[in-house]
Amino acid sequence: MLRITIGLALLLAVVQVSHCQRIKRLTACLTDQALRIDCAYERKTSNPLSYEFRLSKDTGEGTVIAGNVKVASAVYKSRTNITTTDSLVCLYLNGFTTSDEGVYTCKLKITNDYEDMQSRNISVVKAHLARCAGISLFVQNTSWLLLLLLSLPLLQAVDFVSR
Repeated sequence: MLRITIGLALLLAVVQVSHCQRIKRLTACLTDQALRIDCAYERKTSNPLSYEFRLSKDTGEGTVIAGNVKVASAVYKSRTNITTTDSLVCLYLNGFTTSDEGVYTCKLKITNDYEDMQSRNISVVKAHLARCAGISLFVQNTSWLLLLLLSLPLLQAVDFVSR
């Protein structure tokens, strides 16, 4: 009986870990005068998602700037917009300036998930941010780039690409 109980407990532990959502990637870029932060995660259930974005300018926990867990700071509430899909939570911070630089944290939690809230940080400095068009093009779908690189020798062979 003890062996069956231990075996069942082990099986439940494996099943619990396999259903957890993990943050896969956190990226930041500029769209016109807005900061965009993409928090991509692996979704394995259809349970509701809780999310929160924080900005920290020192070693503290930071200020809630957007989310559905806690109330956002009044300074940021009117400047933020969130879009969500099955695998991405996207924060837009309008009117982004150097005073908004700092460490941004994305926190995610799936209802009835077996793990605590997942989080990931990214340091954002306006002078070092890329434009979003280039980042999202490469991050979202790189198959066209791979196809282009693999076809270059063929194109050169038929003199389609000049040397």
